[in-house]
Amino acid sequence: MDTLSPVMLGFLGSLAAGLMTAAGAVPVLFGRIPSRATRDLSLGFAAGVMLAASFFSLIIPALDAAALQFDASAAPAAIVCVAILLGMGAIALMNERLPHEHFGSGAEGPPSASLRRVWLFIFAITIHNFPEGLAVGVGFGADGISQGLPLALGIGLQNAPEGLAVAVSLLGEGYGKGRAWLIAALTGLVEPIGGLIGAGIVAISQPLLPWGLAFAAGAMLYVISHEIIPETHRSGHQNKATLGLSIGLVLMLFLDVWLG
Repeated sequence: MDTLSPVMLGFLGSLAAGLMTAAGAVPVLFGRIPSRATRDLSLGFAAGVMLAASFFSLIIPALDAAALQFDASAAPAAIVCVAILLGMGAIALMNERLPHEHFGSGAEGPPSASLRRVWLFIFAITIHNFPEGLAVGVGFGADGISQGLPLALGIGLQNAPEGLAVAVSLLGEGYGKGRAWLIAALTGLVEPIGGLIGAGIVAISQPLLPWGLAFAAGAMLYVISHEIIPETHRSGHQNKATLGLSIGLVLMLFLDVWLG
């Protein structure tokens, strides 16, 4: 894979992470659905991995890249801080605006309140899969496999329980097993688009590298705080979710230091 271009690596890495959404939804095809507590534990684990990857694979490299451009001044820290906030703000804006536009123009007949909530949940997951793909693409575009692989791993782990959650929600609304799995799988396929864009931006312009890395980190941090952690705490399994997050965080820290 080292002979592949950074852009192609970014696309393939984000595609693999996105396909984990489909893999996570496979149990619905066989009627073997993990308990809610188990899903919250695994989603918490994925959040911990993503949190560590945000800092070690995105924010710290962004600071290093900015320091090469501006030497020892306050500029590197300022650039990274601003880019993180821009990333968080961009995803917050998407989260607020896009679902309303979708439901205002796409409905055919009056759906039930529960079905509307399910599709809002699905649309929200599709939205936040884009910055996840962007983060993977930026990681591969910046430093190849060594920086992109941890991000793809963390995001892929997080996508699996997300795919299961989507499929289970649709089953509860009367969708068939195959159709529920297919819709869940499709929510992850927006990630390769973000991967191509992220890898392309940093491959074309090195001065944009710290901005791209930190922007992707901010997008991921928003998703972790706004979507994943609240979802793991919603059903009263905070202890399991926190345990999963702790294990994921320290495991990713250990692997990052050990593998260099």
